[in-house]
Parts: sequence; C-alpha cells; structure tokens
Amino acid sequence: MLSPCPSFSAGGGNAPSPALLESEVCNRYAKKASPGDSPPSAANAGGPAPRTTTPGCRRGAASRTAMAWRAARRRVTAPLLLLRQRGIASCIDPSAGLTEEQKEFQKVALDFAAKEMAPRMAEWDEKEIFPVETMRKAAQLGFGGIYVKPDVGGSGLSRLDTSIIFEALSTGCTSTTAYMSIHNMCAWMIDTFGNEEQRHRFCPSLCSMEKFASYCLTEPGSGSDAASLLTSAKRKGDTYVLNGSKAFISGGGDTDVYVVMCRTGGPGPKGISCVVLEKGTPGLSFGKKEKKVGWNSQPTRAVIFEDCVVPVGNRLGAEGQGFNIAMKGLNGGRINIASCSLGAAHASVLLAQEHLTVRKQFGEPLASNQYLQFRLAEMATRLVAARLVVRNAARALQEGREDAAVLCSMAKLFATDECFAICNQALQMHGGYGYLKDYAVQQFVRDIRVHQILEGTNEVMRMIVARNLLQG
Repeated sequence: MLSPCPSFSAGGGNAPSPALLESEVCNRYAKKASPGDSPPSAANAGGPAPRTTTPGCRRGAASRTAMAWRAARRRVTAPLLLLRQRGIASCIDPSAGLTEEQKEFQKVALDFAAKEMAPRMAEWDEKEIFPVETMRKAAQLGFGGIYVKPDVGGSGLSRLDTSIIFEALSTGCTSTTAYMSIHNMCAWMIDTFGNEEQRHRFCPSLCSMEKFASYCLTEPGSGSDAASLLTSAKRKGDTYVLNGSKAFISGGGDTDVYVVMCRTGGPGPKGISCVVLEKGTPGLSFGKKEKKVGWNSQPTRAVIFEDCVVPVGNRLGAEGQGFNIAMKGLNGGRINIASCSLGAAHASVLLAQEHLTVRKQFGEPLASNQYLQFRLAEMATRLVAARLVVRNAARALQEGREDAAVLCSMAKLFATDECFAICNQALQMHGGYGYLKDYAVQQFVRDIRVHQILEGTNEVMRMIVARNLLQG
C-alpha cells in the first residue's frame, strides 16, 4: 500500500535554472562564487556549491572553450529537481481540485520523480538502461499495482488516483513511467479477469515488481486492426500450442510475464483468447532490441512463439473473451498514457517558463516578448484543459459509466496531441539549445511522440468518438 513519505517544499529556494546558457551559468558563478566553486548540481541544488575546480567558469566568456561550455551545461541538467524548488505556477497546479488524500499520493510520486528519476533520466535514455531497481523502489511505495486489489498486494486505488500518480512520476522520466503504466495494466488484467489461483500466483510478484509484465496484442500484420491477429493457440489436451509473433512489445525480452492475445477460434474478435506466459517457457523467444527515437529506458522487441506450450490453466477468462479483455485493459491504458503525457507537458512548461526568464536577447529577457508570453499562456491553458479531460475520463471509467470507453478515447486523443504540441513549443522556445541532448526538453519531446501512436493510434481514437456520435 502507499505510505506517506516526507514531501518536498513547493516554494522557497533560489536554485539556478537547468536551462541556463553556458555563458550565463559561468558569468553568474564567476561573480558570486569564490575560486574553485562550481555551479550547483542536482545533488546540491539550493545549497553551497561543492569545492571543485571549474576553470571554464573562472575565465571570461571570450576565452572559454567549447569543452568548458559543455561541462557547465551538463552540471545543470537535472531539470525537475531544480525547478521544483522554485515552486509551481498556481494556474497549472496539478493538485488543484484534489482531495487531501490524493494530494498526499501526488506528493509521494512527485518527490520520487524528482529525487530518483529526474537525475537519471538522461543517462537511462543515452545508455538505454531499463531501471529495474528504481522501479522496484517505486513498487515499495505502492506503484507496482496501483489499481490492483489489496488482497494480492495491490494498492487498491481509483483510476483517478492512478492518473494523478502517473502524471507526477512522468515529470521525472516519461519513458520509465510509461512502461510502469503498461506493467500496471497487465497486473490489473490478471487481477480482474483471472481466477483466484491465477490472481494469487501472478499478482503479488508483479505488484512488488519482483517480476515485470508485458502486454502482447500488436503483430507485424495487425496494428490498428487488432481483431485480425494471427498468433494461433491450438488446444492439445490440457495445453495450448502457440505459434506466431508479436511486435513492438514494451519490455520484451527483459520482462518475466507476458499477457498474450491469441486465436483459439475462428476469424474476428470472438475467436481471440487471452493467456499468460512466463519467461523461460519452451518455444518463447525474442527478436532484436529495437532502436527507437524515444522511450529508450524500456526495451522493445518482438515476442516470438514457436510451438510454445502453455497450460490451459494460464488462460484468463473463457475462450473467446480475449478481445474484450484486451479492450478493457486498453481503456485504462489510454488514460494512463494520457496521464504520462500530462507529466511531460507540465515539466516542459516549467522548463520553458524558466528559460524565458533567464535567456536574454536584444538586451531583454525573452519573457518580456509579448508573442512568447502569449505562447506560454496557450501552453498552460492547453495543459489544464487536457488534465481536466483525462481526469473526467478516469472518473467515468472508475464509475463504470456507459460512455467510459469513448471518454477514454477522447482523453487519449486530446491529451497526447495537445501535450506533444506543448513539449514541442517548449523546445522551440529554447532555440538551438532545445535541440541539444544536454537539455531535458528534447527528451520529453522524443519520449512523448509515440503516445499518439500506441494504445490505439489517435486516428483510431477519432473513429471511436465519431462512431459513438453517429450511432447515438
């Protein structure tokens, strides 16, 4: 279960911007610091600078080398840890309208994101590290099975609580949080559609993140047309023999449990069933690790079945219920991924806000430019609107409302489109610096782009909404 932990202060502190230009970083500290001091890092934000040698900052701007500039920039690239000490603008405050309990969940998640994720975000991306131990620390706070029932180790929270938590975690690392949202979706599917034996066999180790899960629906030949999947599961006594492959599987090869949609009957959605496989099952193998634009802290591989034998006892629900199970999982998954988009957009607004304040052109801070003021206002407005749409859908899904599925589609469509536009605009406001990997804003842009594609493309979301309107 979630347990409160000391929350950080939202106000106070005068930590320097993570987006300061090299010359401004060095000039500021050359004037204020004694020889040998360096600009503050994520580890000492807001406190005295460590006594280390930084020759690039002691020399004048005209004589600095490119290497010194890069060194100065790297020392200030833990954005969220620094920005959070400067406070959150009230008009985009993500805690607005929440209960006191929800604010506590949010504080726990924000604190974890700032301390455990943000300082490592760039490294995980660059080195393509799957941060297993960090996620297990998150699981100790209850984030491994947020909306799984408590009797199997889950936190038993609502869909709205879940959205709040994923939004907060995503400010620290969107890619890692997005994987955690998929893991949570798989755990919920087993908890909801599995029998008691299955629930108690799989869920405790998933909720603790001792084991990790992957969702296997998409195939090389069936993406948006998921009902046309071809992976077959032939019944042979008390087992199924699986043959086929799945594509673009988050965590594939590194995870332990695979929730797989396969064809046990005829064509169409009614011939699809859902089974759970464990890594090490004979006949289960994986493709090469894909090279991606973003989402680099989670591996992506094809999952391959070659005469893969699975016990019938690993099937969730009855034969033919798999497509329905998959779609119900995706309703929540769409809210989850939209929530991750909110976190990336919120972080990007803060980074843009900070950059406009610090960066000067033509003798004035960029913040004095009315055009940029208007763009920042539009970004903030889009963020708040997207947050409201997502939270409305989360409530509808929790309440089991008839319109929940279409509202989840609306939320995924609107939030992922708008939040990508926000992050992209934040990068533009950074100018050339926004295109450098030393600046966090570019990683948010890269990580969030795929949210418009997965969990159902946004074109499919439009189809779902339109169909609801025209059939109504």
